[in-house]
Amino acid sequence: MKWKVLAAGLALALGAGAPARAAVTAEQVQTFTLANGMKFIVLESHAIPNANMYTFWKVGSRNEAPGITGLSHFFEHMMFNGSQNFGPKMFDRTMEAKGGSNNAYTSTDLTVYQDWFPASSLETIFTLESDRIAHLSIDPKMVASERGVVLSERSTGLENSNLRMLREEVNSVAFLAHPYSWPVIGHESDIKAWTQQDLEHYFRTYYAPNNAVAVIVGDVKADQVKQLATRYFGAIPKRAAPPPVRTVEPPQTGERRVFVTKASASAPNLTIAYKIPQAGAPDYYALDVLQSVLADGKTSRLYKALVEQQLATQVSANSLDGFDPGLLYLSAVASAKTDAATLEKALLAEVDRLVRDGVTAEELQKVKKQKLVNLYREQETINGKAQQLGNYEVFFGDYKKMFDAPAAYDHLTPADIQAVAAKYLKKSQRTVGVLAAKED
Repeated sequence: MKWKVLAAGLALALGAGAPARAAVTAEQVQTFTLANGMKFIVLESHAIPNANMYTFWKVGSRNEAPGITGLSHFFEHMMFNGSQNFGPKMFDRTMEAKGGSNNAYTSTDLTVYQDWFPASSLETIFTLESDRIAHLSIDPKMVASERGVVLSERSTGLENSNLRMLREEVNSVAFLAHPYSWPVIGHESDIKAWTQQDLEHYFRTYYAPNNAVAVIVGDVKADQVKQLATRYFGAIPKRAAPPPVRTVEPPQTGERRVFVTKASASAPNLTIAYKIPQAGAPDYYALDVLQSVLADGKTSRLYKALVEQQLATQVSANSLDGFDPGLLYLSAVASAKTDAATLEKALLAEVDRLVRDGVTAEELQKVKKQKLVNLYREQETINGKAQQLGNYEVFFGDYKKMFDAPAAYDHLTPADIQAVAAKYLKKSQRTVGVLAAKED
């Protein structure tokens, strides 16, 4: 059965007779594409007089190259620093004057700009967004200022986060060829060396309307959105498609290891990363469940085996959606009396047990319920709706696949979870990273 209504997924998760709240159906979503190739996804949601606009640019650190690493993240900063009709810092001030706010993030694969505002301010948001796409100022003085901000952000982040430092090292070893090997924020030497020509070329290449998907959710009318989009974005010229990422990571043929020291580390940190396929691959949902079985909450395998046994103070598992094959990270911070070798042995024992014995039907059913409930809860807000619609559009190739997710989780069996565990949680496919305090 093909599920079209996320509320139905919630009802299944909670059991027969569970109340289903307002549903979002695929038929409620409307789309249009301008002549310049910019796609818009619109979902009318009139519960509150607010709206949002999430613009997904298909550019991240995977689109960079040695010498210009960090440029995607840098433009996340520069996009708030002036355009033809709005001077430095005026983007925020103009939006705030209209009751709005914004944020942005950069990943390995995307740069996403998020605007939240009263629905009555929609035209102002379109004015702001279109102006910085069509006429961004790349003023050398602002470049120098933001370059310093990013350098400080990089050094402070590495100093404050053991996990971030360790993960950066793990990525550099896990990937020998693919751009996923370098950090999203970029290497320090590259940040210091970008040229004005580098910046202008990068912006022209990737900030073209045909390289973006905009999602608008809230108290708007689709016809109004299309009219304003045509007026403000339609004249921005289409450009040649950005060059594809041609590098394919070669097969990994054995375990890799990296050891990092840090003076301020109070306890060993461990990360074990396994190679997994890209978002939207056939094993995507089974791997998502596997990740939760291992480290989601106090009933997870790693929490029981490591935290409850006082071998670790915390555990986590996560992976990032990507256009190319990536990593599943299993991480732990050792307790005061546990060394890195003991922690690693205990964590790998749980991985091996999962591969050998699989999961129980009860264990799987609990995680599936959590997944379905979380899917629906995200749909209760306009922010969750916009983020999910955009993620499915760019990573899965079609926002409509979002509505197939409940069925994809529901159809999973214990055998499916054990199969992906055996397929991906292999010694030959892992990279082990340890961070510990410097020895005197």
